Amino acid sequence: MSTFSETAWLCLAVAVVLAGIALCNLKKSPGQASRKVVCLAGLWGGAYLLLSLSLSWSLILCLPSCFLLYTYLSGQELLPVDQKAVLITGGDSGFGHALSKYLDELGFTVFVGVLDETGSGAEELRRTCSQRLSVLQMDITDPQQIKDAHRKVVEKLQNRGGVPMEKLAAYSSSKAALTMFSAVMRQELSKWGIKVSVIQPGGFRTNIAGSSEVWSKQEKDILDHLSSDVQEDYGRDYILEQRNYLKLINMKASTDMSPVLLDIRHAVSAKSPFAFYAPGAMAYSLICFVSFSPTGIFDYFSKKLHNFGGGLPRALIK
Repeated sequence: MSTFSETAWLCLAVAVVLAGIALCNLKKSPGQASRKVVCLAGLWGGAYLLLSLSLSWSLILCLPSCFLLYTYLSGQELLPVDQKAVLITGGDSGFGHALSKYLDELGFTVFVGVLDETGSGAEELRRTCSQRLSVLQMDITDPQQIKDAHRKVVEKLQNRGGVPMEKLAAYSSSKAALTMFSAVMRQELSKWGIKVSVIQPGGFRTNIAGSSEVWSKQEKDILDHLSSDVQEDYGRDYILEQRNYLKLINMKASTDMSPVLLDIRHAVSAKSPFAFYAPGAMAYSLICFVSFSPTGIFDYFSKKLHNFGGGLPRALIK
């Protein structure tokens, strides 16, 4: 057996061992399905590449690859949760409500801010969760309620942690603004040992799309307050057709929130959490497509995606 052949088999054996380690560690790590696929595909692709290279290049690439993979996997280790506290806003329903229950089951100390502490969502959390979970009256647009919630958190933690106010600084901003804001916070707070992650879910069914009653009220408000020239340009029929888009959101959205919960668990538990998470079917792929595809191609597919129904504003109908 030649020297190169022996080296090639050695590199392949190392790749197989690393693949086994990767599978074990990635299996323990919650969520991150897209990254798991990319990691394993890259691992096996790298093994194939090593077999086709010369002895020197095989050694040069194999050693740093092993080191980088070890560094990546070691950062995915989940830390103990018994000394971790999490503050969640918007716990009345949706993601916040489901996340509160999930993290409580895992053993976290959970503080849940709600808009109505006497509402059905808050009462359900008190009834179904452990004593580790505290429900806080906290409208994040009310400075006094924020101060009161902060005081209660400090009293219970007794200097065991800091208090991250999730989404407080840019709650009313768009996802793009929030992502940029969080990126700056991640850099600025890193010197304090504070990690910042963004969770940008794909299509999941929450209350964000509203209900028939909400749509009817919004339609009435829009039609009552639009100026006559705007109503003339768009037309009543076109405005009322927008309800179909909201119906489509509810119809296509997934009711299984577990991908979001798993990614959030990883973000708050991992030794080295990712800066950005995109749980949900095709969510990560769509972000990559938007980021790297030519504008013309993206605009074409976006138009096809949103052009259901074929409705046009009245002024554009010839």
